[in-house]
Amino acid sequence: MAIYVHLIAETDVALWGLTSRERLRRVLSRAGLSHFTDDLRCVPADASVLLIRGDYLYDTRVLNGLAAKQEVILLGADGAAAVAAHVPASEATRIKAYIEAGKAEPIPSGLQATTPQTIGAGFETKLRKLGEAYVHPITAADQAALERQLFDGSYKGITDLVTKWAWPIPARWATRLCVRLGMLPNHVTAMSWLLAILAIYLFAVGQFGWGLLAGWVMTFLDTVDGKLARVTVTYTDFGNLFDHVLDVVHPPFWYFSWAIGLTRDGADVLSFPLATAAWLIFGGYVLGRLAEGLFRRKLGNFSIFAWRPVDSFSRLITARRNPSLIMLTAGAVMGRPDLGLVAVVLWTLISALFLWLRVAVAWQEKSASGALQPWMVASDSDARKRSLAYRWFAR
Repeated sequence: MAIYVHLIAETDVALWGLTSRERLRRVLSRAGLSHFTDDLRCVPADASVLLIRGDYLYDTRVLNGLAAKQEVILLGADGAAAVAAHVPASEATRIKAYIEAGKAEPIPSGLQATTPQTIGAGFETKLRKLGEAYVHPITAADQAALERQLFDGSYKGITDLVTKWAWPIPARWATRLCVRLGMLPNHVTAMSWLLAILAIYLFAVGQFGWGLLAGWVMTFLDTVDGKLARVTVTYTDFGNLFDHVLDVVHPPFWYFSWAIGLTRDGADVLSFPLATAAWLIFGGYVLGRLAEGLFRRKLGNFSIFAWRPVDSFSRLITARRNPSLIMLTAGAVMGRPDLGLVAVVLWTLISALFLWLRVAVAWQEKSASGALQPWMVASDSDARKRSLAYRWFAR
């Protein structure tokens, strides 16, 4: 059955450069809803209609929940007036009038009332966080706050310490600049590719300081492109692949080129060649990635870092690019870039070992107790919601 979308009210207030109509069109198109109509008389009798007040900002999970369930009417926060509904075409005109009247009760016959927290609840697998579903009126006075909510909502809950605490404020500024300049996420990702390659060259010729500068800017842009894609709803399958391939591929090449830069002077540390150190990093990096992939495919269908609080905390410092860059930077600042590489070797191997131990524990638990689930899903008690893990990672 086809689903048609009809906007009841709109606003001139744009959020991150998008009008409410365009934002809804992009979000709903991602959910497979491409039939928009301004005239309910044009809707086929056997279709259903998603009625939406266009002067509200909707959590994507709320819209997806509405699209998946018929004969339901959505109330605003705290049981406020109805703001959306999904009804048969024959009921669309009647329910539209009800929503336009700004009523909250009595609920029209034949419809089930729901709230954003009910229809949009759940763990966000891609962003690794829980987050409370929302619906907010769009007003000029609240524009800045709503844009901030959209940006914060685009951030992963579980990530490394640099991305989580160092990048948010400057990334928001950079994202706003990109919107004003009309830049697309793939433009930012392309710059990241160029900087990643430049860092490889600079490390290989022993220019560690300049290489680190290129590397850190690249990691920052790697944060910006994803946030830009989400707040402007311009993410695509190609863009995701373009960004993901870069994330996975470039770190080992940085470590190899760092070792090449050091061996230009014939340096050795701890009685083994630095080229060996680079290969150990590569092996540990691949083993770590394999552990993550095995968990997602065979055990949890979600990131291993979302399984238990200890795994979420470990993601802050596990031997991925940003924590490793901190070690390389510390070594360069101390005048011992060789020791920076050795630190990355040891931490990469330790991190890989920890991940495989967690996979073994998860495998045993699944065999004994059945399906695994993220720890946030069970975070329903007040005590658990006050925990450090919940405060750091769930929202």
